[in-house]
Amino acid sequence: MESNTQLVANKESWADPWKQQKLGDIKMLLDGAINALGKVGLMLNVNKANLQAVLGVLPALKNPTISHLSDGEWLAVNTILDESTVRTIIPRLKQAGAEGIVEYPLNKIVL
Repeated sequence: MESNTQLVANKESWADPWKQQKLGDIKMLLDGAINALGKVGLMLNVNKANLQAVLGVLPALKNPTISHLSDGEWLAVNTILDESTVRTIIPRLKQAGAEGIVEYPLNKIVL
């Protein structure tokens, strides 16, 4: 069986600005949950010297987030991946010089 998600409102509720805002909020959160299906987050640390090699391995939702760590030679990288690819990507990240790799589940992705 196949199913789909539908948000339904009657015309009277939709005409009320407060209710319309609430329905819009619910729709955004439902869309976010649907967008997160099959995706995981990945965090890792990388020495600046290995950053380009690590970035060459990573697909991303848009571009990975890169932050400086307290040790000036190291960076933190955050990205979102398809869950089906993470098993092959993590070993390649390790080979490229990534350390402290953490995979975590996602509840919502609000675009």
